[in-house]
Amino acid sequence: MDFEQIKNTGIGAAYKSAVIINNYLGNLTSVKKKGPIDLVTEADIASEKNIIDTIRSRFPDHEVLAEESGLNRTGDSTCQWIIDPLDGTTNFAHQISVFAVSIAFAMNNEIKVGIVLNPITGELFTAVRGQGSTLNGKAIKVSEEKNISDSLLVTGFPYDVKQMLDPVMLRFKQCVAASLGIRRLGSAALDLCFVACGRFESFWEENLKPWDTAAGWLIAEEAGALVTDFSGAPYTLDKKEILATNCHIHNEMKSTLEI
Repeated sequence: MDFEQIKNTGIGAAYKSAVIINNYLGNLTSVKKKGPIDLVTEADIASEKNIIDTIRSRFPDHEVLAEESGLNRTGDSTCQWIIDPLDGTTNFAHQISVFAVSIAFAMNNEIKVGIVLNPITGELFTAVRGQGSTLNGKAIKVSEEKNISDSLLVTGFPYDVKQMLDPVMLRFKQCVAASLGIRRLGSAALDLCFVACGRFESFWEENLKPWDTAAGWLIAEEAGALVTDFSGAPYTLDKKEILATNCHIHNEMKSTLEI
């Protein structure tokens, strides 16, 4: 498999979607709800169509798992693209410029390529397994901070947060007390990429979907991050918990998230 071709196809699709998304920014005609706080817009739908059409034009037999249209099975189940056409829809709908296009490619259930693009800033994060991670073509690495007390953390709240408010807020409180500070940006894909490039020392969240984490997970790991569940077990896309750190504070973060 030519992973460079895979990466270039994904990057091309992401940049096309960036144009689509930016054209919709501030020009939405409707915002719908998939859940109490889970939004979808015309931009999500148009971006996803563009990405799938781009993939199909090059790799018609590959499976596609996308946020809005679900799993599209084809003849070759060993190759799968995992797409979030607009990660951070709530931010986008409110014209807050923290959102991204996230595209990952998996072969035999292992993520091989990850691409995350912020349409507003133009920051493009990419990774190919075994080749490291880049930001706009330059290699990136996690931070070297060794103490949680001097670490800046980032998290997100799950869409069903109101049904699990007490444990979510208890973990949040414990992390506030232990760390330098916490940010809540609203895009898990970007959160993972920001750990990858050293802007944050750690990211944690619960009840995310595969398309939220697939690309950012690889980008973080290839930049030197350790990605597990809250107990320290290896992370997989079906896990309900994700903890990504710069490795140095991983044990401290595990202890801090215990409730």
